[in-house]
Amino acid sequence: MSSQSVLYDVPGPRAKRRNVLLTVVFVVALAALIWWVLQSLADKNQLEWVKWRPFFTDSRAWYTYLLPGLKNTLIAASLAMAIALPLGAVAGIARLSDHWWVRGSAGLVVEFFRAIPVLILMLFANAAYSEFTDISPDSRPLYAVVTGLVLYNASVLAEIVRAGILSLPRGQSDAAKAIGMRKSQVMRHVLLPQSVTAMLPAIVSQLVVIVKDTALGGALLGFSELLASVRPMSANYGANTIASFTVVAVVFVVLNFALTSFASWLEGRLRRGKRTTGAVVGADAVDELATPGEHVSRDDLGGGGRTSASSE
Repeated sequence: MSSQSVLYDVPGPRAKRRNVLLTVVFVVALAALIWWVLQSLADKNQLEWVKWRPFFTDSRAWYTYLLPGLKNTLIAASLAMAIALPLGAVAGIARLSDHWWVRGSAGLVVEFFRAIPVLILMLFANAAYSEFTDISPDSRPLYAVVTGLVLYNASVLAEIVRAGILSLPRGQSDAAKAIGMRKSQVMRHVLLPQSVTAMLPAIVSQLVVIVKDTALGGALLGFSELLASVRPMSANYGANTIASFTVVAVVFVVLNFALTSFASWLEGRLRRGKRTTGAVVGADAVDELATPGEHVSRDDLGGGGRTSASSE
């Protein structure tokens, strides 16, 4: 039996040879690029052990500079995620409202903050906190970074939520309304649980962006996050700049890889749960979900689930 696919044609002998040739060329080019980078670093004496030793033999580089910076990065990213996720969900649902003034207001806010670069939002937030609040100068960069991240990423997450809900077949909401569910119940019990799986990859990508964008606060606002720890570490501790940036980059890669790995595990668990379980609506549940003035009897459920108006 031939292994045919409806998604693509199985490559023939010539296509297979071409794919192998392209793979070999790509691997050789990548190896040459890596060799050129390493050779350039070696010519500048950047690969000497003395310049990398502080990160492997001396704990002061970690406990004095890197770990405090990583802690501030995690604090800012966690706060931004915790605030931006519910705000984005509310804004995305509001953009689907039947009321034009709710839909228009939410759309205006989302499009406004989505069009402004996150760095400008951080700078405006820092200036606003400086002029109109009594927040101490030491804590102001954290507030400004979190505010900028929340405003921008909540607007992006709102579009992700809206697109995820609209990607579901219309029959899902029609079937829910047929058994008497109100629109809020349809959104809460039917649409959102099903769209979460479709939205999860895009949401995780945006959470990774939040983690990386905390470095913008360290660049211009003096926020002592992970990347900003390179400057005092090089000036006060004497660490090599290239080695410091490389270690910081590896820490960011590990952090974001852990986040995406957890999201992949969660997505697989949700998909397996949807394949192995089914939602069963009992008679008592249908009675609770029915709109006022309607009643669904047990006989109706057995005979096709028709909804009849109450005569009382």
